[in-house]
Amino acid sequence: MNDRAYQVRRAEMPADLPAIRSIRDLVFVQEQQVPRELEWDDADAGCIHVLAEDNNGHPVGTGRLAPDGKIGRVAVLPTWRRKGIGTAILAELVNEALACGLAECRLHAQASALDFYIRQGFVAEGPLFEEAGITHRLMRLQPR
Repeated sequence: MNDRAYQVRRAEMPADLPAIRSIRDLVFVQEQQVPRELEWDDADAGCIHVLAEDNNGHPVGTGRLAPDGKIGRVAVLPTWRRKGIGTAILAELVNEALACGLAECRLHAQASALDFYIRQGFVAEGPLFEEAGITHRLMRLQPR
């Protein structure tokens, strides 16, 4: 039995797109000031998306996995942060990568989240760089 106040599942597209969009708009566009035209790209259609929901079915977090193994758009609503949801979203995306037979996952981690990804087993690589006006660093994980 799940005693957490949330669950993470593979999103059903296009039915779950409005929920995913609402989370990403709030976290990336409003909170982090990422331009909407950069947040919404053509890659979404080819990605596997996951959705975290509270026990009442309300969306609280999301993330995506591209066919090439790039994890991105990991976002958790502010009031749900520091409850393990980001870790659960990341674990579900890595499991999806394993199910697809991918040899590794990579992501562009925001500099403020580097420690989070290191705790999840990702390894930083290369210099810091700017993406959408935010400092990032490339990180890699070889799933087991």
